[in-house]
Amino acid sequence: MMKNNRYINWLMAATMMIAAFATAACEDEPDKYEVAGGLPVVKYVRTPLAAEADSLLTGAYMSNTIVLVGENLRSIYEIYFNDQKAILNTSYMTDNTVFVDVPKEIPATVTNKIYMVTVAKDTVDYDFKVLVPAPTVNSMSCEFAKPGSEVTLYGDYFIDDPNVPLTITMTGNVEVTEITNITKTAVSFILPENAPEGYINVKSIYGVGRSKFRYYDTRNVLFDWDGSHGGHTIGLGWRDGSKIWVDENEQSLDGAYICFGLDGSTISGEIGATWAEDPFSFNYWPDGGEHPALSSRPAFASMIEEYGLGKLQIKFEVCVPAANPWSSAAMQIIFTGDQHVTNSTGNNSYFSDTKLPRGLWIPWANNGSYDTGGKWTTVSLNLSDFNKTHEGTPCDVSLDKTMLTGLTFFVWHGGLAGTECTPFIMVDNIRVVPIE
Repeated sequence: MMKNNRYINWLMAATMMIAAFATAACEDEPDKYEVAGGLPVVKYVRTPLAAEADSLLTGAYMSNTIVLVGENLRSIYEIYFNDQKAILNTSYMTDNTVFVDVPKEIPATVTNKIYMVTVAKDTVDYDFKVLVPAPTVNSMSCEFAKPGSEVTLYGDYFIDDPNVPLTITMTGNVEVTEITNITKTAVSFILPENAPEGYINVKSIYGVGRSKFRYYDTRNVLFDWDGSHGGHTIGLGWRDGSKIWVDENEQSLDGAYICFGLDGSTISGEIGATWAEDPFSFNYWPDGGEHPALSSRPAFASMIEEYGLGKLQIKFEVCVPAANPWSSAAMQIIFTGDQHVTNSTGNNSYFSDTKLPRGLWIPWANNGSYDTGGKWTTVSLNLSDFNKTHEGTPCDVSLDKTMLTGLTFFVWHGGLAGTECTPFIMVDNIRVVPIE
């Protein structure tokens, strides 16, 4: 019983001490923020930069910071831009200024006003526009999709206003007439029968955005497996791709293609355990004659000179059936310079050369398995990301233009454990193009 009394006495003492500290704290904070009464008055809006304090604003883009300038602004309890509530940080509020971020959500109802609400629920409005960017068009589900098929553009700000519907046009003002689905970050449509090669424009009420890629881009196709776009029909070397080459069939995207795992070979889930070059690789080792360095091709050489490696990317289309998903090993994409291997010096040592940087594509890493549902899709890897060893560790040698003579694709290792699989990985139209 005494222990309980002693505990209660300590508890009461502690409570009294906390109350005393709280009272002292209040007395020691004469400038502590308090919501003011009355109504706010906004005289103007400016940018938060001191050097631009005289630059008055009548509108701002979403997520941008602005400053309200006026009187009695601490009376603002809530603030809305159109119908979207903004976050008020009292650390950045005084009687004369309020720093606030324009909400990042697109308003459902546009009134072009700021609404300031007081504790008493009185509302004061101020004319101000929330600016929404024009659409950004970052990528396409399949850049070599056939006319008449459904494709999807990915990006942002695909706004379909009831009064100004979203529209899509292709090079030469070819209009898309059948849009099948629209969200803020994706829009699907049926490719017109006369779809031309080139950029795609998406127009919303807020402006026009041009794609960062070209549909059916044939500028620098290195391997198309049938010569239809000026690419090689086969590789060169011990594994030239002939054992995984497939003539045009019902699964084709664009004529002939190659298919890793064509013979039904299995890949172990153990890291690096399966070494199967015949079913899971192709090489191109230049010979200085009829099979010259890839980088000597006029289109490729011009791009290397104009853009440098930092602004180039390798692209290709891939199709993985749902019945044959991929869940182990990396797609090792290796540009092989003459100092590493040529047709006359062919050997396998460069596969595991830790001084040879490469790109690793491991799309199953996040979910444990990968397939495209039997549909062809476009894959892009920046050459600046070709900085790994075969084990997925950082390579201490950087990719340079002298390495762009040959090319290898090999499904092997990657440094991640997976699960045993028997994948079909179809690949077509390997190309290097600028990042736009």
